[in-house]
Amino acid sequence: MLGRFEQKKELFEKNKLKSASILSLKILENEPKIPQITPKTRRFLKLKSLFYILKEDHKNLVGRYILKKPFHYGANFLKSLLKKESYNRIGDAFLYGLDDLEEWKEKLKNKQALLVVGFSYCHKPLECPSGRFTSACKSQSADPVCSQCLIHKYKLLAEIPHTITFVIPTIHYIGEKILKIKKNYPDREVIFLISACEMTLKMFGDWGNMASIKGIGIRLGGRICNTMRAFILSEQGIKPGLTTISESADQIITESLSLWDKTQAGVDF
Repeated sequence: MLGRFEQKKELFEKNKLKSASILSLKILENEPKIPQITPKTRRFLKLKSLFYILKEDHKNLVGRYILKKPFHYGANFLKSLLKKESYNRIGDAFLYGLDDLEEWKEKLKNKQALLVVGFSYCHKPLECPSGRFTSACKSQSADPVCSQCLIHKYKLLAEIPHTITFVIPTIHYIGEKILKIKKNYPDREVIFLISACEMTLKMFGDWGNMASIKGIGIRLGGRICNTMRAFILSEQGIKPGLTTISESADQIITESLSLWDKTQAGVDF
């Protein structure tokens, strides 16, 4: 007999096939042969990222957060900025404050943790009933679009105690969300799992390191933002291209949620 988690996976796949026979969504037929980040954009990307984050930080999130504990958070932010990379990487997985995937799995075995799960709006289908450039997400199994959407699949699987899910429209949105969640749950270790393009995952690292939170970022493929101009336009909601996710990346997300589900259910490891 299938467990609750496996039943949800199976139900999603059945609904997906049924809905696809009624409404066919636009998909990316072939993976484009483009660099994740262009060579020109890679040059001084740390400085470009810092300039963008501070320039577009209209709510002064970085400044206000650092002022709460200037030596602690300020030192964390500076230390992260001075690193060549603010993460470790294994394939499509970007690890923040973690050495490898085994350490990530150990974090997911902590029942007293709080898991934050975020998905880039670029991950939404073009036909999304809630709109694409928005944090809104209808996520209803009866809807023929939602029932074929991977975000809906992951949100179903993430219906687990001590789990918060949302859609990410901008890099500042995810930073603000995680900082607020950490403030609201001081007695829990906040860990996170997000999906985004490589550009966003690279830029996000300094946010996570400043707040001393650990987690994993899953890289999207397809028509991603591989220049600063494309990234800035996407942050303004101009993103006509579709993204994809590799089988290995999908497996990491699904296995992470499965392990977290077992932890919250009290399964012994």
